[in-house]
This record gives sequence, structure tokens and C-alpha cells, in this order.
Amino acid sequence: MFMSHLYAVILAGGSGTRLWPRSRKLNPKQLLDLISPRTMLQETYDRIGALVPPQNVFVVTNREYVETVRAQLPAVPPAQIIGEPEGRGTAPPVALVALLLRERDPEAVLLVLPADHVIQTLAPYLEAVQAAVALANQKYLVTLGVTPTYPETGYGYIEASAALDLENHAAFRVHRFREKPNLETAQEFLERGHFYWNSGIFIWRGDVILEAFAQHMPQTFAQLQKIVAAGLDASAFDADWRALENETLDYGILERAARVAMTPLDAGWNDVGSWAALYALMPHDAHENAVQGNHIGVNTRASFIYGERRLIATIGLENMIVVDTDDALLICPQTHAQDVKKIVDELKRRHANEYL
Repeated sequence: MFMSHLYAVILAGGSGTRLWPRSRKLNPKQLLDLISPRTMLQETYDRIGALVPPQNVFVVTNREYVETVRAQLPAVPPAQIIGEPEGRGTAPPVALVALLLRERDPEAVLLVLPADHVIQTLAPYLEAVQAAVALANQKYLVTLGVTPTYPETGYGYIEASAALDLENHAAFRVHRFREKPNLETAQEFLERGHFYWNSGIFIWRGDVILEAFAQHMPQTFAQLQKIVAAGLDASAFDADWRALENETLDYGILERAARVAMTPLDAGWNDVGSWAALYALMPHDAHENAVQGNHIGVNTRASFIYGERRLIATIGLENMIVVDTDDALLICPQTHAQDVKKIVDELKRRHANEYL
């Protein structure tokens, strides 16, 4: 059953550099079918289909992806798939949609979703969203906090404090947001028990988040009001958008706001931030390999193998990543999966744009 006044804001920009060479500037990870026959964007849209009708979905993406997004999400009104001339972080696009909805629905509640995350179990995800909507209607700025299962150093953390009275679901006030920790600190967070991974999924009333922007990011708020008043098709839109502050919702709003709450999420969340993360999500064969493509392995185990055309033959590999595309081949240990971004940085330094 659709939830009254609920709107989804799917953030589908970004280039997914840690999944190079499959994820490229013109074909990033959110537009790829990494986990299932549906793309990550389509999976994000599908998950909220029981709560949000297509006419209440907005997608903010890079301008060069707009036509691809419209093709992947044909039920979403084309005018609600908005192309940024240039990325400006997560804060400006969310405020933009809130401003667009201000007159359309003064009681709008925004569900802000990254387009490139995996949720393995749907029911608890929807329950957490519904609980968060209830909190949002109490004028909280709400985030979903993922219960950590190991001491991850690649995520920001949410430190929870007092429990909130919410029927049928746990909820907490947010004490503070914590930066990505080192391993020792991450282990301490895990042991203390009231720390959660920051999922980047947010829920709030449109009027409440606009008040927060007016208070904490007044220059951005004023500039966006100007953009909306002129219309997104105005000739000055590109210049006005590029003049915006590049800021995230976490730093720009949530770390400064007083009334912030969190509902725990236990639904197999993963942001698929590396090839090693994707390997962990995929089915494994008898030798613990995850294979997509044509592969023959001899004494090969616990490795991720992806190929688009050629046969890939491996001997004696263990805990490795092999990704073979038409024009690039990546080989690295799983323990170095986070370093793939360094390859992209080097390609940029060499101006090897054909590989980006």
C-alpha cells in the first residue's frame, strides 16, 4: 500500500571508480546489472515500489545519464529525472527536490536513496522505512543506521543515544556522526554496541529539511530558490548550479542539526564499494569462486572472476580479483580491492580518457 505524501529521491550520480574497469564515467555502477538482471538503479526503484508510486519518484543524476535513466525507469515522469550539469554533493539535489515539492505537496515526506546500494532482505527494509516515516512526521531528520557485523573501516558511523518511543520498531536519538575509523576504533565501536554504519538513506519532511537548509546552509538555500524560481530549463541554470557549494547532507545538515534520529536497519545492506564487496554478495562455487563469464580454473579458489568475451584461464590463484572487459584487464588481490581507485587516478593523470 502506498504511503500518503511519501516521495522517493533517488541519487544516481557518481562514477563508481572502485568498480573499474566495468564502471566507467559514461556507464557507472548504478546503471550496471552487477547483482541481478536488473541494474542497481532499477533494483533501488523496485524496492520502494510498494510504498511510493512512480509519479512520486524523483531521480537526480548526471546530465549525461538522463536518457539512460529514463530508459531504465520508463514509469517515472521524464521531467522528474533531473540532470545535474555538474556534481555538487548530496545536499543540493535533495534541497532542490524539496523546493520543487513545496507547493505540490506541503506535507511531503522525502525518502532519500543512493542508487547503488544492495538490500538483500526486503521486508525489514520496508519496515525500517515505515518506522522512519513515522519519526519524520514527528519533525525529526531521520537516517537508517545499519547494525554492524564486523569492524569496517570504510564506513562512517552513527553513535546512538537515548531510545525514542516508536511503536513496533527501535529508534534512537543521534548523539553524533563519527568519521571513518581505524581498525582499533572500529573494533571498539563494534564492542560498545550503540554504533551503526551510516547507510546514507535519509527520511524527512520537506518543510523540515528546508528549514534546516535555511538555517545551516543559507547561501545554498537562497541559490536553489533562485534556480527553482527561474525553472530548470532556464539558460542560466548551468552557471547557477555550478555556483552552488559542493556539500554532503551529513556535513552540511545532519552534523549541525539538533533533532536527528535513527532507526536500525538489518536487511543485508551493502554499498558495493569494491570488487571484494561484490564477491562477498555473489554465489560461490565449490572452490569459493564467484564467476561471471567463461572461466576454467586450476587450483583456483576464493577468487572473483569476471569476463565479457574471452575465456579466462587461471592457475594457482587464491583470493584474487580478475575483471576482463573489452579494453581493460584488472588483476589484483582481494586485499587491495580498495586501491582500484588509484588506477583511475593514474589514468586521469595520464589523460587516458578512453579508459575512464
